[in-house]
Amino acid sequence: FLMQWRAAIAHVPQSIYLSDKSIAENIAFGISKEKIDMNKVIKSAQRAQVSSFIESMPNQYQTYIGERGIKLSGGQRQRIGIARALYKNASILIFDEATSSLDNSTELALMNIIEKLGDELTIIMIAHRLTTVQRCTRIIEIQNGFVTRKGPPELILN
Repeated sequence: FLMQWRAAIAHVPQSIYLSDKSIAENIAFGISKEKIDMNKVIKSAQRAQVSSFIESMPNQYQTYIGERGIKLSGGQRQRIGIARALYKNASILIFDEATSSLDNSTELALMNIIEKLGDELTIIMIAHRLTTVQRCTRIIEIQNGFVTRKGPPELILN
């Protein structure tokens, strides 16, 4: 049961770890190169709205991105992180300060992507910025390890 529970969860952290490998290998992180399902990589990239960027590159999904994704913008790194979580087929996605290092317009674009991921996913967002959680259906405020408020955004954010 514990393994099923862990398999159901994917994590998108503030800083996405990217290795100096291809985009496909970074999306299918942890899967050996010969076992990567390219159809699943492409579908995950499409859902994360990073496929058009990837497909505009000369080597597309086989493009090497440099150590820690040095050749990518912050928004592109976060989208690849989302694609990685989607590749895992998890039903629960945890975004842990996933937009905190982005500028406001990139954060807005990323939040639009997250919002369109679908109702079949449970999304848990951990954030300090209120703009990050304003579209959530339920907000739980925690201070010093204790729940201080909970409810819909219109109740909590006003």
